[in-house]
Amino acid sequence: MIERTLIIIKPRAMKENKLSKILTMIEEKGYHLVAGKVVKLSRAQAEGFYHVHKGKEFYEGLVKFMLTGPIFVSVWEGENIILGLRKLMGKTNPLEAKEGTIRHKYAHNVRENCIHGSDSTQSADSEIPFFFSENELIME
Repeated sequence: MIERTLIIIKPRAMKENKLSKILTMIEEKGYHLVAGKVVKLSRAQAEGFYHVHKGKEFYEGLVKFMLTGPIFVSVWEGENIILGLRKLMGKTNPLEAKEGTIRHKYAHNVRENCIHGSDSTQSADSEIPFFFSENELIME
C-alpha cells in the first residue's frame, strides 16, 4: 500500500550537517520526497506538535531541544513507508538501535535524537497538515 509519512530531521543533526546523509539513506530505500522545508519552531509550535507527550517526564526537555535550532520537515511517499522508515530509523535510543540504522549512525542519545517519523497512518494524517498545506504537497 502506498503511504505518506512525516519525517523531521532534528536540530542537532542539522547543526552537524547530517541532513543530506540521512535523506540519501531514505532515498536509497526507494522512497520519494513529496515536500520539504527548513523551519525554526516557536515554543507554541513545538508544544503543539508534541502535545501527545504532555505530562510525560521527557516532554519539557523535548520541547526545549526542538527550539535549539532549525529542523527539516518533510513528507515522503512509498510502499508501506511507515513501517519501512521505522525500521530504517532504528530504536529511539541509539545505543539500542541496530547497526546501519539512522539513529545508530547519527543520534547521540535518546534525548537529542536525530530524526522523527510518523508511527502510524493516523499519526501521519495529523502530523503532515501540522507543517504542510495541501498545495505544498506534490500530487502525482
